[in-house]
Amino acid sequence: MKISGAEIIVKSLIKENVEIMFGYPGGVVIPIFHQIFNAPFKFILSSHEQGAIHAADGYARASGKTGVVIATSGPGATNLVTGIATAHMDSIPLVIFTGQVSREMIGNDAFQEVDVTGITRPITKHNYLVQDIKDLARIIKEAFHIASTGRPGPVVIDVPVDISNSQYKFEYPEEIHIRGYKPVYQGHPVQIRRACRLIESAKKPVVYAGGGVVISGAHEELRKFVKKTGIPITTTLLGLGIYPETDPLSLEMLGMHGTYYANQAVFESDLLIAVGARFDDRVTGKISAFIPDAKVIHIDIDPASVSKNVLVDVPIVGDCKNILKEINKIIKAPHIDQWVKKINDLKKSHPLTYENTKGRIKPQYVVEEIYRLTKGDAIICTEVGQNQMWAAQFYKYTKPRTFISSGGLGTMGYGFPAAIGAQLAKPKKKVIDIAGDGSIQMNLQELIVAVQHRLPIIIAILNNGFLGMVRQWQQLFYDKRYSHTCINFAPDFAGVAEAYGAIGITIKEHDEVVPALEKALSVKDRPILLDFHVAKEENVYPMVPAGKSIKDTIMRELA
Repeated sequence: MKISGAEIIVKSLIKENVEIMFGYPGGVVIPIFHQIFNAPFKFILSSHEQGAIHAADGYARASGKTGVVIATSGPGATNLVTGIATAHMDSIPLVIFTGQVSREMIGNDAFQEVDVTGITRPITKHNYLVQDIKDLARIIKEAFHIASTGRPGPVVIDVPVDISNSQYKFEYPEEIHIRGYKPVYQGHPVQIRRACRLIESAKKPVVYAGGGVVISGAHEELRKFVKKTGIPITTTLLGLGIYPETDPLSLEMLGMHGTYYANQAVFESDLLIAVGARFDDRVTGKISAFIPDAKVIHIDIDPASVSKNVLVDVPIVGDCKNILKEINKIIKAPHIDQWVKKINDLKKSHPLTYENTKGRIKPQYVVEEIYRLTKGDAIICTEVGQNQMWAAQFYKYTKPRTFISSGGLGTMGYGFPAAIGAQLAKPKKKVIDIAGDGSIQMNLQELIVAVQHRLPIIIAILNNGFLGMVRQWQQLFYDKRYSHTCINFAPDFAGVAEAYGAIGITIKEHDEVVPALEKALSVKDRPILLDFHVAKEENVYPMVPAGKSIKDTIMRELA
């Protein structure tokens, strides 16, 4: 029996066990929405396409599943672009359906026509323009396979409206074989043995682990490796939670706003064991001075990432879960007691701290109290900027997939819709978006989505009246010329929340912080927005100044 292309799409999603789909309707996707109406999966209507794709991204990060999004042609599709780039930079599996004008109209500047495949080619793992309905089911199967295997990423399927309306029999492939696409999952045994010899002879080794460990589900293997070898471990921003930060061997996060002791340990190391990390510039600082005396072992599923930024001595291409399993079978602990003692002394002499005064609410204090009251058992989403770094520094992460943030692209407006996706993925978990008063306004319209679905998300705004991170740089490097970073006309955020049907509380005094958080944690049936009026010119430290290496980490403003 023949069915429409739109119905093929829905049946294919059912075959892929899709539970939740995000999106926004429009003219050329009406046939698809006609079929979605009776679909067995849940559809979440966003208030803006960017909200939809960030929500799908947050859903994917929290659940480990592939996020699914749909938008119409033209502006609907282009509103997805920032979210696609966000997912691409952070290796998040998404399948994105965009509507397109009829095939005979493509190239004629038809109403709401844009070249979606051309626009998204640089920011997707792969993309498709469906040109024959016979290929539609296969393309969808391929898209889910490509998005979720190897190094994951977003895949776009651009569907002309006449394809949605055409008729064809539904045959969904059981298996997919894509010429030229064969991710390697097992590490080469010779390279594994070479790595083990290097580790066993090292005097000052450090493990540097990233988001690839989260994606692989390799955190247990990583923890076993660290415990077996006794090697201190630091993580990237997107690696937070893969190793418990409450453990003595944890150096917490490294990089531009990483801990002083993580940066110094990495700089002084003689062996850096990189697992599922890509040596981005926020980690390395001035790359020529990053690790002057260290050899490098790099475990990564993406061969293009190996020796891309930092020359590697022992590359091991494959899935880090499988590779760590093999390493753990044969590895012996190096003799590094003096090295661990030196690092512990560094941790004592240069702790992660701030000056807490009772007069003004310090943003770090708010994050610490969120951690204390949740006992570390929450999913923390963030916007981008100072709020993001304070959330990374002062909440102690002990489990993977509990810190959700835009790392590579640094997308303002990401955190709240991502929190919606995370809450839908994990309905029994407490989800908190730690936000700034600048970036929260970029997708605040998604409040209506959280209210509609009775999602008890807490939005904790660290409101300092500035675009804080840019202001910090202006203070330190641009003569305190705060050019257009002062938010002079911020709304009454609590009032806005109430207008949407959420709960809103404004907090201006230090002693009001804990009661407001306790109230928020007790709410079960709607989102609650907490507007914390924090110290206006508080800065994020430690910090690696622009153009410097991680050895130049500073703890406070230079005189």
